[in-house]
This record gives sequence, C-alpha cells and structure tokens, in this order.
Amino acid sequence: MAEVNWKTFMLTALLLIGAGSKAHAVSMNEYTAGKVRSIIDNVVIPYRDADEGERIDRVSRAFLGTPYHENTLVGGINQPEQLVAAFNGVDCFTLLDYVYALTKSDAPQAFLPRLTVTRYEGGRVDYLNRRHFFTDWSQKYPRNATDITASLGAQAVVVTKNLNLKRDGGEYVPGLGGIHRQVSYIPAAKVTPRVLEELKTGDFVGIYSRAAGLDVSHVGIVIKAPDGVYFRNASPLANNRSVVDVPLRSYLKDKPGIVVLRPL
Repeated sequence: MAEVNWKTFMLTALLLIGAGSKAHAVSMNEYTAGKVRSIIDNVVIPYRDADEGERIDRVSRAFLGTPYHENTLVGGINQPEQLVAAFNGVDCFTLLDYVYALTKSDAPQAFLPRLTVTRYEGGRVDYLNRRHFFTDWSQKYPRNATDITASLGAQAVVVTKNLNLKRDGGEYVPGLGGIHRQVSYIPAAKVTPRVLEELKTGDFVGIYSRAAGLDVSHVGIVIKAPDGVYFRNASPLANNRSVVDVPLRSYLKDKPGIVVLRPL
C-alpha cells in the first residue's frame, strides 16, 4: 500500500465536501485514513462490478475484530457537531455508517463526502440532522436504504411510534422533538427459514425495540454463508466487545423481532 500523504488526503477530502456547506470540524486520525485508502484501493475498487451485497460483505469483513467503542461521535445540542471517522473502535451504528460510505466511495478522497451524506439528512453536518434512528435510513433524504420488512414472506406487525420521546416525556435526543412514524417488524418467532431465504447478504437488520421512543435497540448486517445466515455486528456483549459474526436465528432467540432495510 502506498504511504498515505495525510495532509493531501485531508485537504482533498475537505474540498470535495464542498466549500458552500456550513463550516464544521472534521476528526479523522492517520490510522483511519490509512484504512480508508487500503479498503477502497484493495476491496471497493477491485470489486466495483460485484453486486452491492458482496461489496458490503467484503468491506464489512475488514472490520471484523475491531473493538467496540460507544459514544465516538462528537456533537450535541450545546456542542458543535464534528464529522467523525474513527476506525479504531465502532458501535453498531457507526459500523453501518462506515461500511455503507466506503462501499459508495470510488476513491479514498471520496469517503468523507460519502460519510457526510450517509450520516446526515441532506448532507448537512449538524447534531439535529444526524440520522439518530435506524429507520431514518429509509425515511430521510438522501435515502440510504428501502424498508423491505413487510415484503419478506411473513406477517409483519406495524406499530405507530413517536420516536425520540421517552415514556416519562423526556427526549433521547434533546431538541429533536417527536417523530411520528409507523415501524414494521417481523416477530422473532416468525423469522422462519422462508424469511431467511428472502434475506440477502448486505441487508441491514435492526433488532426491534418495544421501548417508547425507539425503533430498534441494535443493528447489524446480514451475511449469508453456506452454513447459515449470520448477523455481523459491533457487539457490546462482555464476551465479544468487537465486530463479530453470530448466527442470526440464535441471536434472535430472546429478541422481539427484526426490521430489515435493503441498501440502495
């Protein structure tokens, strides 16, 4: 791999983000910049003609074993939002951000602009524009995915939720307000072999949450292999604390159900 010219990489990426956008800080270390270049040069570009699922599988495979780190994003109602890219550690949502943005990048310098439109509604870096909820990926523009839950050969349950509003009236994301949304999910008991057959490698799966104000509690990526269907995810469990593959059916044994988004 060619040595990364850090300053040139950052300058080019920042120019691609666009001089007309609202000014914001960018946080990306040299380790991450090197990984971006390596993954795009050695995985994304050589497999540009493969189907999207295969590319998502190959890109996400590069994160297996990455430590689980939560709260890596910077920003809040009283703190300026930063565009953060940190491959040293990921949580379940940032893993999807990075994998999707990498898959859509045709050069290393294109990664930060792609991450911007992946993570933020309208590509505007702002705390309240961040896609805080899994179903934002299929509802907010530019859309990253289509919600295919109801089409997977099982009787989906539709629940009307006020996302972001806690049962006690508080907000998970202060200042965002409530988001009235219908959320479809397939109960875990209905995730039959037929449903598994309909899933594709690269589909994004959210674990449905019964909690007020939330659509899902965890997310990951479907990986179909000869020996079964796996759930690739940044696991916070004490015996993992990293990106791992686990059998999807086993993982769902004590879970309410799944929401499935197919990448665009």
